[in-house]
Amino acid sequence: MFVATVIISVLLAAMLSMSAYFKITRRPQFVEGYAAIGVPDSWLNPLAGLLLAGAAGLLVGLWWAPIGIAAAAGLILYFLGGIGFHVKAKDWKSLPVPTVMLILSIVVLVLRCAMA
Repeated sequence: MFVATVIISVLLAAMLSMSAYFKITRRPQFVEGYAAIGVPDSWLNPLAGLLLAGAAGLLVGLWWAPIGIAAAAGLILYFLGGIGFHVKAKDWKSLPVPTVMLILSIVVLVLRCAMA
């Protein structure tokens, strides 16, 4: 079970880091997407910081379970909020990305709790 936790945690941390990078560098297609669902530009850096904190927490959590559990729980809340923005804006075509990341966050939380 630990191997699955490592694989999913590292994969999710990489996805989170990439998403944070796109927010920080203000890639036009991503900025347009966030604007379309009502996320102000001023929120992008703080959201990127949350993603990077989540990624770091998942990786540290491989050695200290409480940090991994807290990071996964925080990411679940983050992605529930993101999904809420997509639903509110009726942006169905972009909904799969935060949904997949939410599912991965839930899986990491379940695996970490099962091994703690």
